[in-house]
Amino acid sequence: MPIGARDKIDRDLVRKYAKVKMDNPDTTKLVDSQKMLAAMDEYAAMQRSMMDMNSKLKEICSNVTSKSVVYLKLNFYPPRPRK
Repeated sequence: MPIGARDKIDRDLVRKYAKVKMDNPDTTKLVDSQKMLAAMDEYAAMQRSMMDMNSKLKEICSNVTSKSVVYLKLNFYPPRPRK
């Protein structure tokens, strides 16, 4: 996936904000990097667990569905009368 401006609006925004510099020294004091990394790690672990649970649930549902299917023989033609 390419990174960059995709259309005219994006290009104009890039030109507008290309030279703008942000200086926020206070943000580094507000957020502890170790706590942030720990929170991100917990979130990633939760996402992995949810993905594992979702795949197991899909597998269980497909097994239940496949085992509960009943195949019926359908007669498309009426039986012939015997002579």
